[in-house]
Amino acid sequence: MFTGIIEELGIIKSLDLLKDSARLTIEASFVLKGSQIGDSIAVNGVCLTATAIGSGSFSVDVMYETLQRTNLQELKQHTKVNLERALQLQSRLGGHLVSGHVDGIGKMTAMTPVGIAQTYRIQTSPEITSSLLPKGSVAIDGISLTVIDVGDDFFTVSLIPHTFQHTTLGFKRIGSTVNLETDIIGKYVARFLQKDHSPPQTKKDISVEFLTENGFI
Repeated sequence: MFTGIIEELGIIKSLDLLKDSARLTIEASFVLKGSQIGDSIAVNGVCLTATAIGSGSFSVDVMYETLQRTNLQELKQHTKVNLERALQLQSRLGGHLVSGHVDGIGKMTAMTPVGIAQTYRIQTSPEITSSLLPKGSVAIDGISLTVIDVGDDFFTVSLIPHTFQHTTLGFKRIGSTVNLETDIIGKYVARFLQKDHSPPQTKKDISVEFLTENGFI
C-alpha cells in the first residue's frame, strides 16, 4: 500500500524487454534507504517487487499482465520515473490509499496554466471515469491528486508547482500516456452496491399452505 506522495525521481538505467516480461534496473538513492530484496516499490504508480538492490540502483521484474495494463512498456533508458516505497504504519498519510494496482491508462490532451497551477485534462475510458468524482482522489503515475471535473471520457486535475517540478508530470506533453488508479475505497463501495446483500431465504413461516405443500396435511 502507498500514499501517492512521490519520494524520488529515479532514472531507468537499463530495460530488458523479453517476450512475455521485462526487467528494469533503476538508478535511485533515497528509496534504497531501509529497502530490502522482496520489498514493494511503486514505479510510476505500479507496485513492483525489488529483486536486486545494489549501490545506487535496484531491479524489478515486470510480468506480461502488468506490461499490457500500464505504460511501463513505453519506458526507455534514461527515462525518469516516480518512486515511492510502501507505506509504513507509523507514516503520515499525506495523499490517499494507493494500492499500486493500475486500473488503466489515460492520455494527456490539454495542459492549461491557471495562476500558479497547471490544469491537466486526461482522456480515458468510461470504466475509469465512472469511479471518479469531483474533489475525489486519483493516482496518476502514482501521484495522489484531487479530481476537479469529470466527463464521460475525461477528467481534469490541477498541479501545484512543487508537484510539477518534483514528479514526472513536469516532463509530460500533449499525447503522453499516464497510469491511472482510482480510489480503492470508492471501488469497494461500488462493488458492494452492485451485489444483492439481502439475506438468503432459509426458512418460511409455518402456515396451512406450508404444511400442505410439504405433505404434513
